[in-house]
Amino acid sequence: MYMKKITGIVVAAALMSASAHAKTEVEWWHAMGGTLGEKVNEIASDFNASQSEYEIKPVYKGTYAETMTSAIAAFRAKQQPAIVQVFEVGTATMMGAKKAIYPVHELMADTKESFDPNKYLSAVTGYYTSNEGKMLSMPFNSSTPVLYYNKDMFANAGIKSVPKTWKEMGEASQKLLKAGAHCGFTTTWQSWTQIENFGARNNVAMADNNNGFGGLNTKFTFNKPAFVKHINQMSEWAKTDIFKYGGRQSTGMPLFYTQNCAMTMGSSAGLAGIKANMEGINVGVAQLPYDDSLVKKPQNTIIGGASLWVLRGHSSEEYKGVAKFFSYLSSAAVQADWHQFTGYLPITQDAYQLTKKQGFYEKNPGTDVAVLQMTSVEPTVNSKGIRFGNFLQTRDIINEQLEAVWAGKISAQTALDNAVKQGNEELRRFERTQK
Repeated sequence: MYMKKITGIVVAAALMSASAHAKTEVEWWHAMGGTLGEKVNEIASDFNASQSEYEIKPVYKGTYAETMTSAIAAFRAKQQPAIVQVFEVGTATMMGAKKAIYPVHELMADTKESFDPNKYLSAVTGYYTSNEGKMLSMPFNSSTPVLYYNKDMFANAGIKSVPKTWKEMGEASQKLLKAGAHCGFTTTWQSWTQIENFGARNNVAMADNNNGFGGLNTKFTFNKPAFVKHINQMSEWAKTDIFKYGGRQSTGMPLFYTQNCAMTMGSSAGLAGIKANMEGINVGVAQLPYDDSLVKKPQNTIIGGASLWVLRGHSSEEYKGVAKFFSYLSSAAVQADWHQFTGYLPITQDAYQLTKKQGFYEKNPGTDVAVLQMTSVEPTVNSKGIRFGNFLQTRDIINEQLEAVWAGKISAQTALDNAVKQGNEELRRFERTQK
């Protein structure tokens, strides 16, 4: 009996000790599948092993849209994670949910975690800051569109320089077609590359109210002459295979992989996929073309990808863990590794400089193009980024209208007029949820 009592005391003491030293768990919902998901798990594991107080638990929740929808539903059910990854077009929606979000600048101040927003790339953080310049979410996987080109097909066509302007894109494509190419160029994510980034690159507003950064009551303006002229030119090019449409999102990439098209516009994070699908083929990376009738020097492109938002409703200990994790995630070593592994942009100057110092750009030509494209000029109001409620729905509208243009069913002007009208209806619908 005495031994049982002693054993019970020992077991209870052991349990109490284990409880006292148990790590505070922090749940992180994300949308990174496949090898990217494995890398996310590795980052979390390395952080967990680096200290003894907190444990980050990454949970894959599907696509960007599914992850965001799941987080909103979970918050309503009071079962939300502490961190959720939200794609860039969900920024305005997250900002509108003021009671649900814990702004990063507040989190870092409240937890007394060292935090200097000036260390981050301004072209990246600008997308995720308030009008007062306060960071609302933590940039994580930021990409920007670049021009990929087949060096072998260029050499075969006798093309010695990569097109810098849209006029040169047409001229180079004609040479490529004469040399046997099935098409000059294709594109992925056409709203992102041909409307959103076309506007940024050429310093033309896509909407009033500082491209939506000014708040509600924003109206789209991408049916103005600069956009119409561009889309009309592409529709003319589509008739002669200078341009070939391959589908929404990244479904056009096989046209480039199979060497049907000599060029494509896609995410800077797509380089790994290109290398995997085009082994033995010489592929170059260049900056996105610009319209030299609109600007003499192009502006920066704007980002895609996602950032990490902190949700309310958790303990102060969990938030200390979130802040510690964000500091770890922003460190030069972690960011440089993430940048080099994925092709996403480094979110800090230190990570960029470390990558350069390690000789990565010299060994992997073209991997610094996206960074230079984003940082070579100061962003303007028109190239800082976009902030529109319900923009996921508006992108679908733009896609539908552009597809009608490529099919020769409607004019560029009609398509963009339709997209602006329906897009404005989505903005008004979003505004009603904010009252």
